[in-house]
Amino acid sequence: MKMLNKLKPTTGSKTARKRVARGIGSGLGKTAGRGHKGQKARSGGYHKVGFEGGQMPIQRRLPKRGFTSALKSLTAEVRLSDIEKMKETEIDLAVLKAANVVPAQAQTAKLIKSGSLTRKVALKGLLASKGAREAVAAAGGSIGE
Repeated sequence: MKMLNKLKPTTGSKTARKRVARGIGSGLGKTAGRGHKGQKARSGGYHKVGFEGGQMPIQRRLPKRGFTSALKSLTAEVRLSDIEKMKETEIDLAVLKAANVVPAQAQTAKLIKSGSLTRKVALKGLLASKGAREAVAAAGGSIGE
């Protein structure tokens, strides 16, 4: 029978914390696990991330490539399957925002070929990929400005 007053952690599950710099018997006396001399052995001794001892750091030696488009966050993707689910036949950005298909801060929307479109729709003021244009035309719809 287990006694609640005699419960204790399993052996080895709890270990005593390291008492650094508390004499030779601790195994971490004298240099306290810091090695001998040098910048990292000193109090307050540190170097900033990426510092290479005065050598030009790798993040500055390598060339910069590419960029992040600021317009990416303002352009929303719309799938053909999203258009298929909507009841409206004339669709523009305001209609898409009202139906919560695109976020409110979107300034433009691009239709991509993902899913299928079986009904006739008229899209106004939206961008469209080549495949999406073909799918809309095949369903009898139109994409205008």
